[in-house]
Amino acid sequence: MGNNFKEEVLSRRTFAIISHPDAGKTTLTEKLLLFGGAIRDAGTVKAKKTGKFATSDWMEIEKQRGISVTSSVMQFDYNDFRVNILDTPGHQDFSEDTYRTLMAVDSAVMIIDSAKGIEEQTLKLFKVCRMRGIPIFTFINKLDRQGKAPLELLAELEEVLGIESYPMNWPIGMGKEFLGIYDRYYNRIEQFRVNEEDRFIPLNSDGEIEGEHPLKASGLYDQTLEEIMLLNEAGNDFSPEKVADGKITPVFFGSALTTFGVQTFLETYLQFAPAPMARNSSIGEINPLAEQFSGFVFKIQANMNPAHRDRIAFVRICSGKFERGMTVNIPRLGKQIKLSQSTSFMAEERNTVDEAVSGDIIGLYDTGTYQIGDTITAGKDNFQFERLPQFTPELFVRVSAKNVMKQKSFYKGIQQLVQEGAIQLYKTVKTDDYLLGAVGQLQFEVFEHRMRNEYNAEVLMERIGSKIGRWIEGDVVDENLSSSRSLLVKDRFDHYVFLFENDFALRWFQEKNPDVKLYNPMDQDE
Repeated sequence: MGNNFKEEVLSRRTFAIISHPDAGKTTLTEKLLLFGGAIRDAGTVKAKKTGKFATSDWMEIEKQRGISVTSSVMQFDYNDFRVNILDTPGHQDFSEDTYRTLMAVDSAVMIIDSAKGIEEQTLKLFKVCRMRGIPIFTFINKLDRQGKAPLELLAELEEVLGIESYPMNWPIGMGKEFLGIYDRYYNRIEQFRVNEEDRFIPLNSDGEIEGEHPLKASGLYDQTLEEIMLLNEAGNDFSPEKVADGKITPVFFGSALTTFGVQTFLETYLQFAPAPMARNSSIGEINPLAEQFSGFVFKIQANMNPAHRDRIAFVRICSGKFERGMTVNIPRLGKQIKLSQSTSFMAEERNTVDEAVSGDIIGLYDTGTYQIGDTITAGKDNFQFERLPQFTPELFVRVSAKNVMKQKSFYKGIQQLVQEGAIQLYKTVKTDDYLLGAVGQLQFEVFEHRMRNEYNAEVLMERIGSKIGRWIEGDVVDENLSSSRSLLVKDRFDHYVFLFENDFALRWFQEKNPDVKLYNPMDQDE
């Protein structure tokens, strides 16, 4: 494989963008793609009336709602880097898909709306990144609107998220008075809405503008210099090691909508973000530069092309080189498969990919072989990567086919959508009813929409409200313990699960049946 392979791997930067809905994630993604020359025309999500939609939001239901529902993968080249962005749905109901996506990246970019600060969804996703110790870069967005004071935002990062921050640049004013950013890292000022040739003003060794400049006449310039002095004296020191360990987050200010500060962010990010990292497996750490190909499935997406009823398994390559037509092992199944159909991603355009290396994400056409979390390897060592976290649903519905004559397409649709992992399927032990469990209500709506549109199956859904799901250790349990307050069901792997009506019902059951050992899969990954 030689030197070229090593250089290719080291040029990869694979990250996800995390944020609360509406913080500007789709806009930032598009602007990054624009710099990578990947999109000729960034259609903003807001432009509903013109019929233009964000290029990364391709599913029909998203066009109706204007939110990113499924994580897509976008790849582009910039300078000497190949960048893979994994889009994470910002909507809180899709957290499960998002959490898994975060298992497939080497760093994360957190977008914060300058007016709102840190919101609940951002906090949840941040915790997952923190748990994995991955580097986090922060982009504080919407500076062209009035927002919280920058020092207040930094304090919030440190207090709410418990992470140190280092502003790589600092805003000069905001809202109507936003004049640009003072760039601590490049020692220059970047002016907002100024012609390209006048955009950057170099600073002297004291970090000030030499000689006369209209910007100096503004009181905001002096205020910024005072704040910079404060940051230099009392702020954290910049440390690339701490960035790599996820202990300090470099902070960038800008306005994605007006494309201001995005290029500066991208160029700096690429310098400090990690290349593909080693991954834990059943035989120890797998080095991304190892020659044997390996990867894992972190997402399965059905019907990306409704005309072909296809399913695609998204694979994060962890070592070696993928070559189309290669034969791989799936340790879970103990069988080999030839990978003849593969794809790389560029939002709507999908190109057949002939080769890819560690850090890249590829799509494999799937006829029902793969499951989320599957390890794929080529070579003699059969090992498995760490389990992906499993989530405990909170909301449940009873589901059945509206039309008895269409049972066949109903079962097929359910099986396929459940394998994608967006929704979980349970069967009641005594009556064989189908129950669906999800982390949020929106998942049920998407399920219903897709069953109708993609499988031509109308479904009836009866809400049974929120339940507390607890799995049972061991495979034996007295099925007579099932009651309305502690419903016994089986998950799709045939494991027993009790669905408790509330905390009280759970505690009462535990006191009455101390020999039944219950557990929550979410707790096992901590």
